[in-house]
Amino acid sequence: MIEMRDVGVRRGETAILERVSFSIGDEVVALAGPSGSGKTTLLRALLGLETPSEGEVRIGGRLMSTPGRSLVPPEDRNVAMVFQDLALWPHLSAHGNLAFGLRARGVAKDERERRIAVALTSVGLDGKGGKRPGELSGGERQRVAIARALVLDPAALLLDEPFASLDILLKQEIITLLARLFKERRVPTIVVTHDPRDAALLAERVMIIEGRRIAQQGTLADLAREPATPFAEAFARGARRDL
Repeated sequence: MIEMRDVGVRRGETAILERVSFSIGDEVVALAGPSGSGKTTLLRALLGLETPSEGEVRIGGRLMSTPGRSLVPPEDRNVAMVFQDLALWPHLSAHGNLAFGLRARGVAKDERERRIAVALTSVGLDGKGGKRPGELSGGERQRVAIARALVLDPAALLLDEPFASLDILLKQEIITLLARLFKERRVPTIVVTHDPRDAALLAERVMIIEGRRIAQQGTLADLAREPATPFAEAFARGARRDL
């Protein structure tokens, strides 16, 4: 489980998050909200890249952050992230991108090679391990980024707008891939998205963040039946209209 308990994040005098509380078990949750509402900051606080000014962050029952203190550094939290811009190392092959994190964790070579082979196969990249990102298509680069996250066997998985740069056909391809992987690997997962169709296809429930707080949590049906805000209503309506 990943949890936030009354988490606030401030930069100087500016509040970015205020009293954010939620818990996520072995499920996929879509995180949506207007631009600037704090979605990426929330992910960064889970990763350990932001230190809360108030509240606590827990992962797997372990206390990670308290007010003003990061107790566990990002590299020891076992939280994997798929970034919007993918953040692949261009000078490394697909295999090298996956090996980097495993090597940093001290995984033995034989086990490292086994896990890389399994991860590349799971995302449909057999035979592409020797290619660098510049030699791969956009969809293949996306698959490398997903494999790089999964190869770590993370305790939690975070995806920040993973479809933003994909055309409609590639997006459908990657959503199908992720839906399968989410069923195979049940770990707490947050997918940041602005598209209600993505939430409908991938997530079991939705968190709406507005005004620096979680404004509503529930299924899309919950949001449609009793929306807490106009944004929540529009988000749920968009999912109903497009599916």
